[in-house]
Amino acid sequence: MSLVEASAITYRRHMGVREPTRRVLAAHADSRAWLGFARRRGDIVISTPPKSGTTWMQGIVASILWADSEIAGVPFELSPWLDVRRPPEADTLSVLAAQEHRRFIKTHSPADAIPIDDDCRYVTVHRDLRDVTISWANHRREMRAELIEVFNELAADDDVAPLPPVWDGDLDTLIDELVAEFDIARHLDSWWGLRGRPNVLFVHFNDLLADLDGEMRRIAAFLDQPVPEQRWPAVVERCTIEEMREQGRQSERIGLAFENGVDSFFHRGVNRRWEGVLTDTQLERLAEMTAALPSDAAEWLEHGSLALGWRP
Repeated sequence: MSLVEASAITYRRHMGVREPTRRVLAAHADSRAWLGFARRRGDIVISTPPKSGTTWMQGIVASILWADSEIAGVPFELSPWLDVRRPPEADTLSVLAAQEHRRFIKTHSPADAIPIDDDCRYVTVHRDLRDVTISWANHRREMRAELIEVFNELAADDDVAPLPPVWDGDLDTLIDELVAEFDIARHLDSWWGLRGRPNVLFVHFNDLLADLDGEMRRIAAFLDQPVPEQRWPAVVERCTIEEMREQGRQSERIGLAFENGVDSFFHRGVNRRWEGVLTDTQLERLAEMTAALPSDAAEWLEHGSLALGWRP
């Protein structure tokens, strides 16, 4: 990293903003994109490791924002992935600048790689690393080689190790990839120290599965986005995996990224598919990654809030 880049992300506080302290580089993304983003009061940032409920949360936020009407588009298209690598002509910052609705932005970057602004809301969603691994295996298996090659080409100037265009099915190399590309345990660690902030909300995938209505009410309250009581059944129904799969059929982008389109992207949305699939050695490695977290964070990552009876 050059001195100019280092100085650009030096930690500083001014006007209620905690600036990034590091830059995260991967084949798929570059967190430096956040340096050019003009934030607005009320912006919502959805920050998750992959396959932890990102698209689900985008759908939930969209359903809450458009509680009284049809959603104004496919939720994950209304909510751009700010720091994903894109060709120069795909200007995400211009897309966001042109949006007039309350903006909700996706990122897989951790908390220390993005600005934390007192005027914005941050929803961070997490899931047991074992479930993430199996869900990522399906995602990676169906991802088009052409897309991976585009990522690799765009990342070449940053000396980022290229991803294999086709995953060979080896779960050991898949875990290596998850660590290199997303550093999935560190992602939670980066947010854990911010859990007392009023503009940061922790959500667990298990809790969404167990009580979607209750979790959505909690999210709406956090976003200060009232939903008329008579609208709640419909607002929640739009966020079931079946409904979100149907919404996704409106998107042409998914077919460009995945071999089987929306049916690959919204696969099953269930947990514990790792049982009988991951080896003891692989399970031990994931357990060691979880154990490196603070003990309360590790416990929460495995179980979620409803099972434990407390929230971060």
